[in-house]
Amino acid sequence: MRARLDGRHVALEPLEAHLHAADLHRAFGGHDALWDYMGYGPFPSSSSFHRWAKEAQASPDTLFFALRDKETGHCGGVAGFLRINPKAGSIEVGHLCFAPELQRGRAVTEAMALMMQWVFQAGYRRYEWKCNAANLPSRRAAQRLGFSFEGIFRQADVVKGRNRDTAWFSVIDSEWLALSEAFRAWLSPDNFDADGQQRERLSDLTRLVRAQDDPALR
Repeated sequence: MRARLDGRHVALEPLEAHLHAADLHRAFGGHDALWDYMGYGPFPSSSSFHRWAKEAQASPDTLFFALRDKETGHCGGVAGFLRINPKAGSIEVGHLCFAPELQRGRAVTEAMALMMQWVFQAGYRRYEWKCNAANLPSRRAAQRLGFSFEGIFRQADVVKGRNRDTAWFSVIDSEWLALSEAFRAWLSPDNFDADGQQRERLSDLTRLVRAQDDPALR
């Protein structure tokens, strides 16, 4: 699957270093903390980021996307599908890194909705989100998007010389219809006032769909 995913606010374009690396490096510049929980980065130069992007686009087991903000025309984020297992009907979303300029609007939420939509329309049964258990913003984002908490895998990995306990979340196919309605309602222009402030929170709209909330976020 190398298709572009298009929304009102964002386009997810299959990552290509020659098209996306320079703009992404610009967006990520000065925000080294974005890479704290990633297995790579930060990148001290545009050439080092370009090398990473070339390797990422050629990955045999991960499909990377660059997120392009349709309002500005600039790329400001990366996301990927990985651990793709058609036999089991499972797929994972990961490698999520969003520059502050993209976080401020609706683009990131729409991007996550577009990816989830593709997964279930393609016939997958299970969509996974895993993150470092110490990364509370990522755990909060997963829950907001309707992923259900499944537990902590202790000492699951070592990343950048540090232990990683991994928090697991998932959405299953029977939950997609209700979640798609939640995304539609939240992304509707009617959900935002003249100043762009949301009227209903997405976490409230997804609450009844989630099978279990993350106890660390109570």
